[in-house]
Amino acid sequence: MTPMTEPRVVVTNREHLWWLLGEAAQLEHMIMCQYLFAEFSLKDGTDEGLTSSQAEAVERWRKTLRSIAIEEMLHLALVANLMSGIGAAPTIGRPNFPQRSGYFPSAVQLDLLPLGEEALLHFLFLERPEGMERSDAAGFVPVAPPREALDEHEAFPHGQEFATVGHLYRGIADGLRFLSGKFGENAVFVGTGRGQARPELFHWPQLIAVTDLASGLAAVEEIIVQGEGASGDWNHAHYGRFLSVWEEFQELRRQDPSFEPARPVIPAFLRQPFDIADPAAAIITDSVAREAAELANLAYEVTLHMLLRFFSPTDETDEQIGILVNSALRLMAGVLRPLATTLTTLPVGVAHPDRTVGFAFEMYYPMGNMVPSREPAWALLAERTKVLVDRCAESSVTEPAIAAAGTAAQGVWTALAAHVPPALRPTSP
Repeated sequence: MTPMTEPRVVVTNREHLWWLLGEAAQLEHMIMCQYLFAEFSLKDGTDEGLTSSQAEAVERWRKTLRSIAIEEMLHLALVANLMSGIGAAPTIGRPNFPQRSGYFPSAVQLDLLPLGEEALLHFLFLERPEGMERSDAAGFVPVAPPREALDEHEAFPHGQEFATVGHLYRGIADGLRFLSGKFGENAVFVGTGRGQARPELFHWPQLIAVTDLASGLAAVEEIIVQGEGASGDWNHAHYGRFLSVWEEFQELRRQDPSFEPARPVIPAFLRQPFDIADPAAAIITDSVAREAAELANLAYEVTLHMLLRFFSPTDETDEQIGILVNSALRLMAGVLRPLATTLTTLPVGVAHPDRTVGFAFEMYYPMGNMVPSREPAWALLAERTKVLVDRCAESSVTEPAIAAAGTAAQGVWTALAAHVPPALRPTSP
């Protein structure tokens, strides 16, 4: 490990910290999507040309990717708790993929890749411990200039340089300490704790509600330890687990140079992303794939709105808070995952022969929050979920995942609709 000189992350007022946490939320969200994309891309068993030993390895990697992606969702929840703890509204929105250089610090680049050599090298680069020299995968070449340093006297925040995810979070931890020393903990941690993710709701014992400096620092440390490991011990951290996959992948490639663990997927969109002008996106033209992709995107959009409502509640009861959590988890597991996996078996279209659809986690607009009042917010959540239910029911696609997704979405809609006042319900079924 070669020490690197990394610029200090500056925090001298709440807005500086708020900016950093907002950027951390987007980063965790997008890293999670990268890992899910790679998981969805994997072949399934010997029927797809894998040997029995290769198929067993791929199944292990699927479990590794899924568990790491779930932990990235945990990190996103911890960041939301940190934002809520200091009185800032959590954010779920993010830009579309790819973000190769310039949106984040120039060396922090994100793209959707099927699992293989390029993806593993990229994941190892992203998860590397602070201070470690490691190159990103080919194609991830920084072209944007470094961000201008933030002067500690500046009233307004802007993006700052950080080389690693750990570097960013250590800057956030230092900021929490500085502001607590300057203003006092009570003045910094002004959040009520009402809209925070807790272990009993998400069944993650690692979740930490942020109410003071100690709990804020503990939340930051949990993210760092899970990602890069504690004090250089990365065997069970994301970096170490990806390193194990990389070493096994290299051995299987040595034994069989033609070994490919993933289907021939590319990230494919229903239309050119509104916030990405170049490069041009791969557009799905196959009619069956387009229909399945629209359902997957609806499920993704509704899931994000459920989570956003959870993190910014008003007068929801404990039962209603639980419904929001359970609905989001059910949509992810019962609708989004099977649909996204099915997409990887469907063709993109004639412009991309021999390529199948990788779910691109498409964002259609800059995502904001709903109105603060609970009743209209729940009416909108139920309405959008009903669109998903109806589209599944009307689908002409015969893929088994469509029917299963429709059943899961119906259960979510039923739970939501029961809490929408009769006056706000549609007059037609």
